[in-house]
Amino acid sequence: MSVLRHLRAIALLPFMATVVIPGLIVFFFRAMHPGWELSPALWFLPFLVGALLICLGLALFGWTVRLFSNVGQGTLAPWDPTQHLVVRGPYQHVRNPMISGVLAVLLGEAALLGSLPVFCWFLLFFALNQLYIPRFEEPGLEERFGEEYRLYKRHVPRWVPRLGPWRAH
Repeated sequence: MSVLRHLRAIALLPFMATVVIPGLIVFFFRAMHPGWELSPALWFLPFLVGALLICLGLALFGWTVRLFSNVGQGTLAPWDPTQHLVVRGPYQHVRNPMISGVLAVLLGEAALLGSLPVFCWFLLFFALNQLYIPRFEEPGLEERFGEEYRLYKRHVPRWVPRLGPWRAH
């Protein structure tokens, strides 16, 4: 699978959501207060929490992109979707770990930058996905993968991970 295929999808979708839009928000709103104006003894906490969330989000995102490529034989882009339903790794616990990774990055950026407008973008991005996924993405997956996806959907939650992995029998 072409690296260029994945880079194009990543550049047009998650890169816009996690880099371009937050960058524009910070630039136009001058919305940055690193350390959240906490006392000198606590100013490092938002940096620590933010960096941890960003690292976890990027790791989760990278893992899911690899699974889409290796197992699903496709990309994250709607115009170049997976050919096989991916139900391995984090997909055994939650149906949308890729979006969860992007959300973790956005929340981490808001904490790291001390930016309330970036936090609002995080909330808006979550709300948009909360509307888009059940209305458009999931019906498309049901159409493409049929009963295999419906069974998966019945056992694996959309946002809050299961404690144990789900395995189709």
